[in-house]
Amino acid sequence: MIGIATQESRKIAHSRQAGRKHILNAQVAIRAPCCRQWFDCAECHAETQDHRLKKTVEMHFLCKKCKKAFRKDMSNYEESDEYCPHCDNHYVIEAKTPQAALGVEGDDPRINARMLKDERVKNDPSRSLFAADFTDRIG
Repeated sequence: MIGIATQESRKIAHSRQAGRKHILNAQVAIRAPCCRQWFDCAECHAETQDHRLKKTVEMHFLCKKCKKAFRKDMSNYEESDEYCPHCDNHYVIEAKTPQAALGVEGDDPRINARMLKDERVKNDPSRSLFAADFTDRIG
């Protein structure tokens, strides 16, 4: 019994390491019926396994919010089935996929932070710790 739980947790941990690559906001993990491993999406299964994903009518899900597993029959799927039965997490949402981003070219901010400094805000010298006179406290 302990060996099965450890093996199952290893499969879920593998899914978390391989996951969040294709769909950034995945709300559930899906259990593949062919190899019984958990994946965030079909692309994660295709990337890590050497076999095709087996199609099935009954799907197994693992909610990432409450960490509980549940099944859904896809032959009579309704709008109310878009929520986790345990915590009501809406898991059928528009997928966010990684997008290439363009950045502003400039100096390395760790060396030259002039681009990051807001020149509009003037420093008030009276608010500085070093402007106050603490000579009476020194001994």
